[in-house]
Amino acid sequence: MALKATWTKIENQSDIPQDNQGQTLDSDVQKGKPKASKPPKKTEFRVGDTVRVHYRLIEKEKEAGKTKRSIKEITRERIQVFEGIVISIKGREENRMFTVRRIGAAGIGIERIFPICSPWIHDITVKRRGAVRRAKLYYLRDKVGKAATRVNEATIPTTPR
Repeated sequence: MALKATWTKIENQSDIPQDNQGQTLDSDVQKGKPKASKPPKKTEFRVGDTVRVHYRLIEKEKEAGKTKRSIKEITRERIQVFEGIVISIKGREENRMFTVRRIGAAGIGIERIFPICSPWIHDITVKRRGAVRRAKLYYLRDKVGKAATRVNEATIPTTPR
């Protein structure tokens, strides 16, 4: 099953639910939190594919000022890449979540669950297509070493001319 993000576009402001004073009921808009303002590129991927998930990180760091008493808090934003095999896809429509598993240092397996419609995900790229016959690849958790990253590569059928 391929994974697609679906978005609906609001044409005018009257479609947004409002209270009797005319303020929108969406609390995230009022607080200024990041919202999924732009839909991600239509990247289709399936279970067994090797993907690279580019997601935004916000780091807060305390830094001493010119005087000893002043301490400034600096926020930095950067993009970090998490690359691994998609072992499961759960949910429906914009509530979908997908789990990516990779092998870290010292052969330790690292899994991370991402929502498909998140303002923190910058980009999702498919590095390699996988050919699997399961909807969930939880059996990869029991594999050790190189066998934990082995999934047969899918052959893309070419159309004859």
